[in-house]
Amino acid sequence: MKRTWILGATVWLLADIMSLCGEAKRPEALPGAWMEATEPFHIAGPIYYVGTKGLCVYLLKTPGGDILLSGAMPESAAGLKKSIEKIGVKPGEIKILLISHAHADHVGTLAEMKKWTGAKVEVLKEEVDLLKSGGKLDYLFAKNDRFHFAPVAADAVLKDGDEVALGGVKLKARLTPGHTRGTTTWTTTVEEGGKRYEVVFADGAGINPGTRFVRSPSYPGIAKDYAHTFEVLESLHPDIFLAYHAEFFDMEGKRSRMEKEGVRAWLDPEGYRRIIEERRAAFEEQVAKEGGATPSK
Repeated sequence: MKRTWILGATVWLLADIMSLCGEAKRPEALPGAWMEATEPFHIAGPIYYVGTKGLCVYLLKTPGGDILLSGAMPESAAGLKKSIEKIGVKPGEIKILLISHAHADHVGTLAEMKKWTGAKVEVLKEEVDLLKSGGKLDYLFAKNDRFHFAPVAADAVLKDGDEVALGGVKLKARLTPGHTRGTTTWTTTVEEGGKRYEVVFADGAGINPGTRFVRSPSYPGIAKDYAHTFEVLESLHPDIFLAYHAEFFDMEGKRSRMEKEGVRAWLDPEGYRRIIEERRAAFEEQVAKEGGATPSK
């Protein structure tokens, strides 16, 4: 994954999100890939991809029931159901619903999934109020109707470091705040072909246009929160890293190699380290432009 490609994709994505912060609130203002259906597929161990072409949603199959991680825009609920059914999962088999962070492009389908599956929603305590508000408490998108979503109440409230366990699969919640106060990175270990792999569902490194760190900060302590996020992300050493926007981890490129390479297509520890370094550099550059000093790690 080349640096120029990553930055180009990031600029494209952020430009679309920026348009949402202004007057453009029509569905067509969203990146097309966010809404475009794609075939579900197996990644490794219990992990299956069931999202859209641009917004990543994962289903983890276990003998004790299934876990659905993240979601997409509200309009994608029907397509998400179809993808889940295509991999042979019935709604009642999904027992737990987890989130990455409470923005509409990742939790817009959550209320419908909760109704459809009857599963329990488990969320870090820092994200409970934002999720329950339907996005109306968000520091950037509170006044943007297009980025509101159906409110969802948490059934279980987690804290940083808690584990969610089901059918032999364990997911550990790591608080990586700043993008929202309760943005969550999930980690797990899976087995594929007789080998074990550390997996990180990374979140929190992205900075949306309009975020302020020094001058009239978007919320008190946001710069320290981002610094903490990068410290956490840098402490992780995944074999496989996944995320919630496809271009963040070159999902299409890895998927295209999967038929020949199998799980090896997803092994990318160097890519993970590189992109986290680039995102930290972007954060430090913005803090400096605002006349501040990077908070201590």
